[in-house]
Amino acid sequence: MKASVVFTGTGPILILTSYETLTNPDLVDKLASKGIKKYIAVEIPVDMVKSKYGSRFDVVLEDLHQTDDLRVLDYNGYNIFQNFSFKEMGQPIYYEP
Repeated sequence: MKASVVFTGTGPILILTSYETLTNPDLVDKLASKGIKKYIAVEIPVDMVKSKYGSRFDVVLEDLHQTDDLRVLDYNGYNIFQNFSFKEMGQPIYYEP
């Protein structure tokens, strides 16, 4: 599983996904179906996300299947930026169709 901040045209979202990569074609299709066709994504250590989101993380994780799937953990950009510094984020991945 991966945790990632996805920077979109309307602001960042924090996702949990079982896709191997953040540019997996099926993940790209799921994001596109939500109107996200172009994005910058950065991985965040799952343990760090779990420690900051606590029981909310567990509730969302229970709904995440072990097959390729995607769940939005947080869509409040202010909250995401308060919880994570840029130093805690991995290298950015740029996706543009």
